[in-house]
Amino acid sequence: MATLQSAAVGRAGPPPPRRPRRSWTGWGFMAPFTLVFALVFLAPIAYSIYLSLFQDRLIGGTTFVGLDNYQRALDDPEFWEGLGRVALFLAVQVPIMLGIALLVALALDSGRLYGKSFFRIAIFLPYAVPAVVATLMWGFMYGTRFGLVGDVNDAFGAKLPDPLSPDLVLASIGNIVTWEFVGYNMLIFYSALRVIPHSLYEAAEIDGASQLRVITAIKLPAIRGALVIATIFSIIGSFQLFNEPSILQDLAPNAITTSYTPNLYTYSLSFNGQQQNYSATVAIIMGLITMVIAYVVQLRGMRKGA
Repeated sequence: MATLQSAAVGRAGPPPPRRPRRSWTGWGFMAPFTLVFALVFLAPIAYSIYLSLFQDRLIGGTTFVGLDNYQRALDDPEFWEGLGRVALFLAVQVPIMLGIALLVALALDSGRLYGKSFFRIAIFLPYAVPAVVATLMWGFMYGTRFGLVGDVNDAFGAKLPDPLSPDLVLASIGNIVTWEFVGYNMLIFYSALRVIPHSLYEAAEIDGASQLRVITAIKLPAIRGALVIATIFSIIGSFQLFNEPSILQDLAPNAITTSYTPNLYTYSLSFNGQQQNYSATVAIIMGLITMVIAYVVQLRGMRKGA
């Protein structure tokens, strides 16, 4: 009888392993970040979407209107003018800024620049200046009645163009942003260049490659990821353009209107026009546009790097 029981147990096999108990330790470590992320990122977005679905009316108070605010934004010429302005700013300023930053990073990485540490700090230093201070400083220099441009005109009897005129104010803002962020992007590129294996340079030297060939065949492909990241950051920053036009608005009221950029338009609608619902709608549309363009740039960068 015992032999038969032993044979039966042998045929049944060993008992199934116990399922490991789920550990909540990882979720405990993630909980603080998840809570902060939900409060400062997800909750404001959800509330903005909620606001965009309503309107404050003289009769009836706050009323649910569905997508009427979005239709109004798509038909708003002031919104499209501001969006076109920042798109032009993006198309011109970002390549210039990233090109200068890349050239500086390559010069610092070449090892042939005397005083490399001084130039690295000097070029990065403008990024440490707050945007408000930088804009006020440049705004003073742009002034034709009280600033550097006016002093040059008086001293030499010249008639320099007004940087704060309607035709030149966007270029003046681009100059300020470029001055501020060249050092930041230079640091991204320079850090990526410093981690390239020296064995690649040694192999190129043995093959007799020129410096230009080393840059195009080794350095630029190696820092492609850094180039994509800097481009995405610059695109987001361009669509978020607010500080510079907002501060210069008092110096150039005829050139910078309340809808000069979408962010400035959103601010004016919310705090000056008391149109929080429509302001939230414009902000959401701009967020979607920025997200789509940044995502497309990322996909193209990754595809080329594959």
